[in-house]
Amino acid sequence: MLINTHSYFSLKYGTLDPEQLISELQLRGHSTAALTDINNTSGILDFFRKGKSMGFHPVAGIDFRNGIQQQYVGLAMNAEGFKELNDHLSVYLKNNLPFEEQAPAFQHAFIIYPFTLKKRTLRENEFIGVKPSDLTRLPFSSWENNKEKHVAAPVTTYTGKAGFNSHRLLRAIDLNLLLSKLPVSEQGNETDVLLSVDQLIHIYKAYPQILLQARQLLEQCNIDFEFGKNKNKKTYTGSAKEDYNMMIRLCDKGLQYRYPNAGADIHERYQKEIALISNLGYASYFLLNWDIITYARSKNYFYVGRGSGANSMVAYLMNITDVDPIDLDLYFERFINPYRTSPPDFDLDFSWKDRDDVIDYIFHRSPFGKDNVALLATYSTLKENAVTRELGKVFGLPKEEIDALTDDDLPPGKTDAIYKLIYRYAKILYSVPSHLSIHAGGILISEKAIHYYTATIIPPKGFPLTQFSMLEAEDVGLYKFDILSQRGLGKIKDCVEIVKYNRNEDVDAHDIKRFKNDERIRHNLKTANLMGCFYVESPAMRMLLMKLRASTYLDLVAASSIIRPGVAQSGMMKEYILRFHDPSRREYIHPLMKELMAETYGVMVYQEDVIKVAHYFAGLSLSEADMLRRGMSGKYRARAEFTKVEKKFFDNCKAKGYPDAITKEVWRQIESFAGYAFSKGHSASYAVESYQCMFLKTYYPLEFMVSVINNDGGFYSKEFYVHEARMCGAAIHAPDINSSNFLTTIYGKDIYIGWHMVAELEHTAIDALLEERQRNGHYTSLENFMTRVAISVEQLRILIRSNAFRFTGRTKKQLLWDIHMVVGSEKKTEVHHDLFEVERPSYKLPDLYSGKYDDAFDEIELFGFPLCSPFELLKEPMQPEPVADELKNLVGKIISITGYLVTRKWTRTKRGEEMSFGTFLDINGRFFDTTHFPQVLQKYPFRGRRVCYHVTGKVVDDFGFFSIDVTKMEMLEMVVRI
Repeated sequence: MLINTHSYFSLKYGTLDPEQLISELQLRGHSTAALTDINNTSGILDFFRKGKSMGFHPVAGIDFRNGIQQQYVGLAMNAEGFKELNDHLSVYLKNNLPFEEQAPAFQHAFIIYPFTLKKRTLRENEFIGVKPSDLTRLPFSSWENNKEKHVAAPVTTYTGKAGFNSHRLLRAIDLNLLLSKLPVSEQGNETDVLLSVDQLIHIYKAYPQILLQARQLLEQCNIDFEFGKNKNKKTYTGSAKEDYNMMIRLCDKGLQYRYPNAGADIHERYQKEIALISNLGYASYFLLNWDIITYARSKNYFYVGRGSGANSMVAYLMNITDVDPIDLDLYFERFINPYRTSPPDFDLDFSWKDRDDVIDYIFHRSPFGKDNVALLATYSTLKENAVTRELGKVFGLPKEEIDALTDDDLPPGKTDAIYKLIYRYAKILYSVPSHLSIHAGGILISEKAIHYYTATIIPPKGFPLTQFSMLEAEDVGLYKFDILSQRGLGKIKDCVEIVKYNRNEDVDAHDIKRFKNDERIRHNLKTANLMGCFYVESPAMRMLLMKLRASTYLDLVAASSIIRPGVAQSGMMKEYILRFHDPSRREYIHPLMKELMAETYGVMVYQEDVIKVAHYFAGLSLSEADMLRRGMSGKYRARAEFTKVEKKFFDNCKAKGYPDAITKEVWRQIESFAGYAFSKGHSASYAVESYQCMFLKTYYPLEFMVSVINNDGGFYSKEFYVHEARMCGAAIHAPDINSSNFLTTIYGKDIYIGWHMVAELEHTAIDALLEERQRNGHYTSLENFMTRVAISVEQLRILIRSNAFRFTGRTKKQLLWDIHMVVGSEKKTEVHHDLFEVERPSYKLPDLYSGKYDDAFDEIELFGFPLCSPFELLKEPMQPEPVADELKNLVGKIISITGYLVTRKWTRTKRGEEMSFGTFLDINGRFFDTTHFPQVLQKYPFRGRRVCYHVTGKVVDDFGFFSIDVTKMEMLEMVVRI
């Protein structure tokens, strides 16, 4: 009987999550109700999924409102009706239009207008909603004689007083108002509470027909979303048979390219995959991905196909991935198995520069159908600190007290009612959805139009966005395509182009088989000389690679997964390293574990390990094992399905006679890292990209570092990539008005800082100087520049201070004076073109003092770092001391060394105490690493960045990785501008 019910997906208005709403409805005797969130359909799929499983009849609808002013409510009679409502809502959301008083002529949806609607002829499927507050006016209404059009329409938004208060707080947050200033017109009525069936019967006792007619509407509404049934695009060519034939043609061509001398094992694996893909109906999925990467290849876009899709030979043959699953013995069942209930998924990475064009192709130029494609949403929710801060604002607290609230550091005596209210309602509103955001890379490509499942909005990117998240999409059978971006690919692509113009060499960055066997690359991997290389350049990865003495592709694949938080934090990374070095430690908790994980010494490293252990050790089906893996990520863990699998794991192990201690330890290992580890294929895909970077870093180090700088760096700031270029033999130059471009540029071994790195230099000024230089050649003097380029005096000062006019032979201070010789007045802010040559008066300037460090100070201010060595800026000269390259000869000794701070990483001990790891450069420009245990860190904290420290500590050797356990650290005084 409830046809106008809100969940918390009536964003910043409703208060109940869909599952909670169903429970509350059933408690009050309801067996059916319509979820009609305000201009939103986010909750519909969960409302139906949960409702069906709980013996409840859910109805889909939308409450169409302008602001909070209701225009009408729509109820979907069937799937076509839901699409009609979604089509209508999406058009208005896209164009930001107000809803009119009259709804369109829907064919498959009921429309319920508010009681205040002016008298007019209603369509057959249109009705007048009568709220409890309307009953006293009903006998005197112009609608009184249209009883067949009356339906009971109480509004349901909350369950009681606390719910109403929560609603008012959400409205105040939404409008950024003090709660005391919230207008009544911007909030619901206190009476919009969830009423029981008995209460409704009592309220409408004078008009029982109104209740009956409302119930009849609900009973006529029925949608079967067919949860779990695959709804992705079924065919690529329009025919399943032709899809299969096309896939075979592409794979046969790929076999000749990838495996020119294919043996029986190759053909056996190939036939196995083809048969399974065909039987499960996944050929179209492979072809859709093939279509996307074929477009990318036609545009010469670099890409990486990664994730568990790299376990597939068919993907390798179709060029979707570049990982050879035979070479790595990749477990195909991690990707597809006969018991998998959902389609496989590829992660396709593109350069951050190219990704938007690929997405535009998918939406507007692909054969997928524009109504069948949408970006996937995520829900931004009110998190703990955010909701506390927002509540502090609506209650009118000053900023200092709000900060104290979020730090749990209220001053003594601040325990009065207002603070108790804030903490109480912060708990109630925690994790309530605030607004929709865009999933990092998820795109849906469906067989039927997306609006059969959701309305869409148009975010700033300009592509339709669903109103539900990945979880609801997968529940209903819509499985995402991941189109992601990363800067690593931009580095590779740009470096190839830079090598072409700087050395006139054509580089093949895809010859991975050659790279794997290259001795120079192997040496750089073994010594962790990997600055700028994707995924392997961080201090932690450098440390791990040196400890593992990594020198091969397989070593790097393992390291890529071992470094992940789950493996590291569970202690299994340390155990893996110990077992690598000491074969006597390679004990297996059960004989079956040796068979399953001999390659990784009995340590779970990859997601496949979880699946294999769950399947072969615990006897779970492959689909249950995969559910276990997915559930460990936290997204599915709260669901009943996961709880059943967890119980079955323990029950099966008990039935197999395993001791409880062994079962618990195996579960602990699975639990501790499964959600954070990579699949082996994913690690292999990352390793391929790492090898591409390592090849370029090894053979074209200067061009590679320029490409890293121009792609906004990587793990480190740009300062250290500039430093690395210098270490590789480059001459680093400040920007030059005649040589620099927007991006950093290399000529031979000379690297000129690009204008993009100069702080506060405006794009309009950069464009003007580059366009004029392109048209009419180099600038010959400051005055020549000023007469040719319209630029503000302030922007010109920035150019001078960046040393861009040093070719004139005049100092920066002289040039700053020269500006005013041309413009003539200090107050003028714009330099204008002169139509004719103008003779300028000549003045003799007094000698202008230039300090020794002036250039460095300007560079720090404009670039963020000096182009000279930071050690030159020490106030006191350094004394002779050890350097990084000597640490291997000083193990066990206490030394003192001066270092320029590169980066630091905070962590906590098992006791929860804060400690840190540091990375520094020594005076020779070499890295050294430090460990700062809690007591030392507390006594000698880091006091700043871009400064030098004098570090004292003990040199330690951890499997060939040399570092310093710090006992004392002092920040050294640097020179400052007076």
